[in-house]
Amino acid sequence: MTAATGRTAVDAPEQAVICGYWMDGQGGGQPLPEIPPAAAPTTGFYWLHLQSDSAEAAAIMRKMGLGKTEIDALTATETRPRATKLGDHVLLILRGVNNSPDADPDDMVSLRLLMTDVGIISARKHYRRLHSVTLLRASIAAGQGPSNCSEFVLMLVTALVDMINDIVDDIDEEITAIETNLTELPSHEVRPRLALVRRKTASLRRYLAPQRDALDTLFRMPGVLTENDATHLREQTDRSVRYVEDLDLARERSLVLQEELRNQMAEQQNLRMYILSIVAAVFLPLSFLTGLFGMNVAGLPGTTDGLAFVYVSASMIAVGVGLVVIMRWLKWI
Repeated sequence: MTAATGRTAVDAPEQAVICGYWMDGQGGGQPLPEIPPAAAPTTGFYWLHLQSDSAEAAAIMRKMGLGKTEIDALTATETRPRATKLGDHVLLILRGVNNSPDADPDDMVSLRLLMTDVGIISARKHYRRLHSVTLLRASIAAGQGPSNCSEFVLMLVTALVDMINDIVDDIDEEITAIETNLTELPSHEVRPRLALVRRKTASLRRYLAPQRDALDTLFRMPGVLTENDATHLREQTDRSVRYVEDLDLARERSLVLQEELRNQMAEQQNLRMYILSIVAAVFLPLSFLTGLFGMNVAGLPGTTDGLAFVYVSASMIAVGVGLVVIMRWLKWI
């Protein structure tokens, strides 16, 4: 963003400032004329979105009067969802769906928010874009953005939860598809699909469970949200709770499917071994007879009889049929 024009929101990954707006309190906003803002807005509030791992981001936040605790929280390398009071400010760390090219949906992006008296500072890492932030910027451009900081947080949380809903639905559909076709699909296809579902489920739940707690903590903070926004945030928190429960159920279903697949493979293996055992049981006495009459020693009966081979073959057939009848009678086959 250039101070000379003051009209272009910066969205270059190599720069510290991704975008910044003066919000007019009516849903619209204009790009910040300078970074950091020279003065507090007389009406509305400001929103400054930074790249947390940029070397200039910390310097910008220091110029805005933030302390070391706030700066460290906004630029930390590793974060987990939480909501906490930092003096007069509120720190909110959330996780959202990664919209970077070729990114896994379960590779969730950390979004850090610091609510002050006059605005909001948000931060995310290099090339870790969030569709939720993109939607919020589009709403501001259309004049349908938030009118205050409380509504800003609510709109952002709603967009984040909506994106998570899509992923949870995809996981549920995948498990349902595997359940429906488990007996028809080959095991070498089912195993990697189940492994992928379990990995996604574990990764999502790792962040959704603390994010649920963070939203609940934010809801209970006095004076942070308006009464109407707090009510709607409670609904988003309940949705997050439901998604965590859905992920727990998906994990249990995947475990059951894995156990069924293991039993199915064991049953198939046992059936093959059973068939081989039956064949071996039938041919064992026949092999004995062929070995006995195949000895090259004197005194074997039928060596001078031209029909001896026919007699031996017929007796072997009779023995084989008799063994099959006995096994059928014993209900072994």
